Amino acid sequence: MAKWTAAMEMLLLVAVAAAAVAVVVAQAPPPPQCDPGLLSPCAAPIFFGTAPSASCCSSLKAQQGCFCQYAKDPTYASYINSTNARKMIAACGIPLPNCG
Repeated sequence: MAKWTAAMEMLLLVAVAAAAVAVVVAQAPPPPQCDPGLLSPCAAPIFFGTAPSASCCSSLKAQQGCFCQYAKDPTYASYINSTNARKMIAACGIPLPNCG
């Protein structure tokens, strides 16, 4: 009976640990929704080199986790890798990602 109790205690310990991990994972922020259309407030700074608006900077911060994905996509690479885009990102106080 003692072996059965020790096994049950171990199983209970594993179940509690798994539940704790599930709670931590559930509390993690969701990944960003990568939607280049959300960067439309940044069109003028990208194309013309104008100063970014607060709306543009807010959109950039929300899409920050997507920069490398955009940089690798042939559709958007020339925009996100442009000098104007880099200036805009820096002007918004966002560090340039290392997409290595």
